[in-house]
Amino acid sequence: MNKKQLRARLEKIIRKLAVLTLKKYQPGVIAITGSVGKTSAKEAIFSILNNSRSVRANYGNFNNELGLPLTILGDYDKISGKLFWIKVIFRSIMGLVFRLQYPEILILEYAADKPGDIKNLLDVARPQIGVVTGVGDIPAHVEFYSGPEAVAREKSKILEVLPNTGFAVLNFDDKYVAEMKNRTKAHIMGYGFGPDASIQITNFENRIENGRPEGISFKLNYSGSFVPVKIDGCLGKPQAYAAAAAAAVGFAFGMNLVKISDALRSYKPPLQRTTIIPGIKGSFVIDDAYNASPMSMKSAIELVSSIKLSARGGSALSGKRKVAVLGDMLEIGKYTIAAHEEIGRLASEVFDILITVGPRSKFIADAAYKKGMEAKNILSFESANDARMRVREIIKKGDIILVKGSHAMQLEKVVEEIKVV
Repeated sequence: MNKKQLRARLEKIIRKLAVLTLKKYQPGVIAITGSVGKTSAKEAIFSILNNSRSVRANYGNFNNELGLPLTILGDYDKISGKLFWIKVIFRSIMGLVFRLQYPEILILEYAADKPGDIKNLLDVARPQIGVVTGVGDIPAHVEFYSGPEAVAREKSKILEVLPNTGFAVLNFDDKYVAEMKNRTKAHIMGYGFGPDASIQITNFENRIENGRPEGISFKLNYSGSFVPVKIDGCLGKPQAYAAAAAAAVGFAFGMNLVKISDALRSYKPPLQRTTIIPGIKGSFVIDDAYNASPMSMKSAIELVSSIKLSARGGSALSGKRKVAVLGDMLEIGKYTIAAHEEIGRLASEVFDILITVGPRSKFIADAAYKKGMEAKNILSFESANDARMRVREIIKKGDIILVKGSHAMQLEKVVEEIKVV
């Protein structure tokens, strides 16, 4: 038996053990899917439920045909080494033979990189609550689908299996997600900034205090009442969406707005998702380097556009320049050129300096130049290693620097180079 065959055999065993574990312990399952924002929503939901319930959430990217069963079986992110599989199988069998302590609720991400992925995961774990965070006109991994409608159909499968007593938590600001309300028999809970959302986000603000970016603040409105929410260490609307999705889940578990607001105080946004980091030379870094799609890239540029710069500081950010380090957006297939060009045009209107990383992002640079950005303010590099030192040289005091690209572009190397250690 070769390594590939052995791995397939082990995956089959792990999958079967996960199904048997769910059958024995009967935990509630919350399924989260979407092209953007899954991890932030997962962490926010965990923050809301963790104080009053026994909860387990998947670690990192444990959201595929192997990671999801592993999460069901236990907290295996800290196990490594040659005996990993033996330890997993042994502990899982012990949990089936004896009745061990097991979480009341599982919060699981469901990845949909290609058609059929959601069904494969649903065959392991069927949820009672389904959360869909967003799809967008050019979703992540759309390369493997015919278009955004096909991506939406794939992700909506988690809603189709929800029971009558279940809850479908949908981002009503995304047209593809909002339309999913017709594909489920569960109770609908829509969230977003728009008036149709039952959990509505209002009074959103990026908080700049004493010339430093501190976080975001907004209000969550539900059934005629509202509570203020503050989240430190991040900027932009994505974390407000995560909080609103989590609030909807909280309502499904009978929590009120006050308890939800209190619980969100413990929410810490995941790293590399519009995280604020002190930069060298008195700069500020918006670290959004974990991943990128056209939808999330536009959101990040919109965020920087909304930030006011002032040489004097005060309530605005002290500084005069906005710098972008943008990498390739991968796995978007036929949309690749047009999507990168659109980002370039948007970037030209917001940033003083544009640095691109990767062969596809040269379309960003070209489009920014054609839109009127001066050539001297545009630099292109093949890799993050090539770019990191030049970015360090360019930075000046008070600069705000957005770093964003697909995970494979490794833009965290640029962040490491320019952050204060």
